[in-house]
Amino acid sequence: MDHRSVNRTTRLASWGALAVGLPLVVFLVFLLAVSTKNTAAVNPLFGILYWINLAVAALLLLLILGLSSRLLWRLRKRRFGSRLLFKLAMVFTLVGVLPGLIIYVVSYQFVARSIETWFDVKVERALTSGLNLGRTTLNVLLADLGAKGRNVAGQVVDARGDVSPVALEQLLQQLSLEQATVFDGNGNVLASAGGNPFALVPDLPGAEAMRQLRLMGQLASVEGGEDGVASASSQLRLRVVIPLPTRSLLLPGRQRYLLLVQNVPSAISRSALEVQRAYAEYQERALGRDGLRRMYISTLTLTLFLTVFAAVLLAVVLGNQLASPLLLLADGMRAVAGGDLRQRPEARSGDELGTLTRSFNAMTAQLAEARHQAEASRQALEASRAYLQSVLDNLSAGVLVLDDGLRLTLANPSATRVLRVAVQGSIGHAIAQVEGLRGFAAEIETAFHELGAGSGDHWLRQLDYTPPGSDTPVTLLVRGARLLLPGQGAAVVVFDDISELISAQRSLAWGEVARRLAHEIKNPLTPIQLSAERLQMKLESRLSGADRDMLARATGTIVNQVTAMRRMVDEFRDYARTPVTHVEPMDLNVLVGDVLNLYAAQSAHVHAELGGSLPMIEGDAAQLRQVVHNLVQNALDAIAGQDQGGVTIRTDTYRSGNSGAQRVRLSVSDTGPGFSEKVLARAFEPYVTSKPRGTGLGLAVVKKIAEEHHARVEVQNLGTPGATSGARVSLIFPAMATPPASGA
Repeated sequence: MDHRSVNRTTRLASWGALAVGLPLVVFLVFLLAVSTKNTAAVNPLFGILYWINLAVAALLLLLILGLSSRLLWRLRKRRFGSRLLFKLAMVFTLVGVLPGLIIYVVSYQFVARSIETWFDVKVERALTSGLNLGRTTLNVLLADLGAKGRNVAGQVVDARGDVSPVALEQLLQQLSLEQATVFDGNGNVLASAGGNPFALVPDLPGAEAMRQLRLMGQLASVEGGEDGVASASSQLRLRVVIPLPTRSLLLPGRQRYLLLVQNVPSAISRSALEVQRAYAEYQERALGRDGLRRMYISTLTLTLFLTVFAAVLLAVVLGNQLASPLLLLADGMRAVAGGDLRQRPEARSGDELGTLTRSFNAMTAQLAEARHQAEASRQALEASRAYLQSVLDNLSAGVLVLDDGLRLTLANPSATRVLRVAVQGSIGHAIAQVEGLRGFAAEIETAFHELGAGSGDHWLRQLDYTPPGSDTPVTLLVRGARLLLPGQGAAVVVFDDISELISAQRSLAWGEVARRLAHEIKNPLTPIQLSAERLQMKLESRLSGADRDMLARATGTIVNQVTAMRRMVDEFRDYARTPVTHVEPMDLNVLVGDVLNLYAAQSAHVHAELGGSLPMIEGDAAQLRQVVHNLVQNALDAIAGQDQGGVTIRTDTYRSGNSGAQRVRLSVSDTGPGFSEKVLARAFEPYVTSKPRGTGLGLAVVKKIAEEHHARVEVQNLGTPGATSGARVSLIFPAMATPPASGA
């Protein structure tokens, strides 16, 4: 069971006990008030009420102990608000218990002594004396009425022995009687005067009274209640029955009796009844004295327990009302400290604590909104940063971001690729401290220093940079600028390897030079050759001996050199001329087979490894045949002088790692010495060759034809670093999406 359910159970039990105990106390106080006036009405319930008081007192005591133990447990666990609850409980307990104890002690003494004074011996003696006095007075009046009746009995009977009604009336008036009746021993009324006019038969003595009358000769009694005393609302009456005198012998049952009924005077009757009633009540209270004392004391004890319980309950309720908003605030603060800015429950009271909880929720709502905006800004910033990082990562140019001390703060992957130095692992270091970049850093520092001297807001330079571990420099185009960031200085350096661009520019320049040279040189070659042949033809018959031989050698040299010059001019023309490509679907294996037929005599050095089921490619058969021929011829030239050297032509397919498109690869490799780093860096530029007598146009033409076929050329040395064992040139063609129709 959690904390809230325990509190709910305790609260329900407390309110239940208060709901049961408070009406019970009110009921007991009412019974005390009733029992004070009428003990007889409540006396049978004293035992039940006493045990009810004990049960309710025990229940309240258990609840008080439970609330106290619960409060002590919260205090020992250092729960928030427990000390405030404890102080409130102590204050309310002192306020409720101390006055309650004082009132309880005083009331206990008062009740005990008051009840004892009620049953004092003098009071009991006075009540007994008053009761005896009343009885004596009634007996005197009863004896006087009997004497008067005996004195006047003879007046009721006439000389013949009959009862005279007139005499009864006179007797009624003479003695101030209520009723005068003459009846015989059989209960027959002979004459009657007075009495209840609505009664048909006068009220006569019963059978038991008649037996007593026969035995004692007369009958006297007081009517009006038990033991001769009537109730408070009745009138006491004196009843006397005396026998009438007779002059003859009577038969059994014929004896006549005179019944006289006289009202007791009102003062005497009222006093006698009051004394009797007081004495009876005194006796009843005397009998229930112990029960009444226990009733009062138990009710006082129950009231004290209820007072203490009400004080503790009021302290708990008031403490909860005070501590509940504080607990809500404490929970909210812990939640806010943990990053939870959700709305917390609010106190429903309209006081300052309720206002405080609502203000706290308003504050957390503002914090949540601010955090939401900050999170949105952070996500936007992260998205912008990711976007910028993605742009930087996909730039072909290298980018370096430096702080005001020229320390690296950002570098993209292209910077590592271009500089061939792991600059991304040197973030936070000065660029001059990065191994291999000292010369590059010096150039950048000089450029920024000149920029700070007032030469502009950015600078642009072309640098020759030699990567670490390489002897071949590359050409970099570097651009630098300072960033205007608030509160900090920063600079950005953007650079790119323009070696291929310069190579392409050189190729274009060589192409233009070749075109002009081919045009300017080719025209005089034919006249020179014809003039040399004509000189030989005209002068050969006129000369003899050494002169003739010298003429033959001179004209032969001129013709041979003109032929060589014409061949070179043709190569210039072929390189400078933009080929007209006629592409069509073709099988690369068939093309390679046709070229290899030309090298049948050198089959010991040329080997083919053709892949099966190659997809078709689109290309110009004549141009691609020239490409394969140039590559094979260059490879054979590389292995010239090697008895065990060889050239391998290989075709295969593979999938592109970026797009997944299918590619067809043609590779020509040899076991020669490979390319030098200088040649490898500029392999596709004209007149860059390692051959003693080569023009360097072979790979340049290959690359130009490959570009016309949307193919890529790769040149690399084989073997391990520091131990080259050959070179390989590869052409990678895009494969056709669908195979052509049969017979294509």
